[in-house]
Amino acid sequence: MGRIFLIVLDSFGVGEEPDAAEYGDFDVNTIRACSTSKYFNMPNMGKMGLFNIDGVDCRPQEANPTAAYARCQEASKGKDTTTGHWEIAGIVSQKPMPTYPNGFPKEVLDEFTKLTGRGVLCNKPYSGTAVIQDYGDEHMKTGDLIVYTSADSVFQIAAHEDIVPPEQLYEYCRMARKMLVGEHGVGRVIARPFIGTSGKYERTPRRHDFSLEPPKDTMLDILKNAGKDVLGVGKIHDIFAAKGLTEFVFTEGNADGIDKTLAWMDRDFDGLCFVNLVDFDMLYGHRRDVDGYAKALAYFDEKLPEMVAKLNDDDIIMMTADHGCDPSYKKTTDHTREYIPFIMYGKNVKPGNLGSRKSFTDIAATVLDYFGLDDGTIGTSMLR
Repeated sequence: MGRIFLIVLDSFGVGEEPDAAEYGDFDVNTIRACSTSKYFNMPNMGKMGLFNIDGVDCRPQEANPTAAYARCQEASKGKDTTTGHWEIAGIVSQKPMPTYPNGFPKEVLDEFTKLTGRGVLCNKPYSGTAVIQDYGDEHMKTGDLIVYTSADSVFQIAAHEDIVPPEQLYEYCRMARKMLVGEHGVGRVIARPFIGTSGKYERTPRRHDFSLEPPKDTMLDILKNAGKDVLGVGKIHDIFAAKGLTEFVFTEGNADGIDKTLAWMDRDFDGLCFVNLVDFDMLYGHRRDVDGYAKALAYFDEKLPEMVAKLNDDDIIMMTADHGCDPSYKKTTDHTREYIPFIMYGKNVKPGNLGSRKSFTDIAATVLDYFGLDDGTIGTSMLR
């Protein structure tokens, strides 16, 4: 019996990729930006080798790192959450998911209105916190849904909980998810409930994502089909449309996600616990809050020894990301095309530099190799 805890620090990139300019990103580096904050403090990940990763130069290197470490380049076309997680799990997306820089076409919104019986407000790329301030009052008066997007492949629906209860909003999202396939098959339909009064609207933690189902089996399916436990914490259920999971739990932020991971570390199981900690991206990266991001990283680093202490002799803990979201980059508020870190620690893991990997799929190959399920078709294992 063995366990792997794979933790995604959502958007914690470690430097721009060679093709970053093709995505409109120039001189982006999430870890470097966070390191400029007085709140940046990551001694535990530093001891494991975080600052020894190729290209990371914001802090001195550790002389004797305790973990194996690498940086991984994205082979897929895109820089969004779904594409990043799917590649971590073994799928390279050759075609980017559709985006809508000018809003969704009339035929899409007409069909959505027909399905829901409600009109639509906004229909353009928008900051999620700004859109409810700018359109919240009209929504309260009319009951029309606030529909907006971003640079990512998303169809987001915001509604006040007094006007549209969350369960009803989720049903509208399910309608949109069934509608948005093929040409308009966006990566995620996202419910964005909010509360408050005019000028003081605020989003609630009852966000819910409705993703496309992965187009083929991932490492999650392979593990599940082999009789392994596959546990999802946080957004993992949504990102994979529950495919390949044997159990899951939602979270209300990083602290809750860490606590629930710690609780599952006390359980006996044989397989993978796949964790997403979304606050780095949602609360700090997109909002370009360098200090907030740095504080969140410091909190995770502070809790890391507690997680390590719960590892059994054969267990492995892995830490990575799914893309970048440089909180100092002012040209946009969107994700940034960056390498992701990979740190692997366990009593049986040989420490050292695993170099620069050509694909996130090497993570999937490593997980499968640990359980004796790597057939050489998904990435290149880093285990040996």
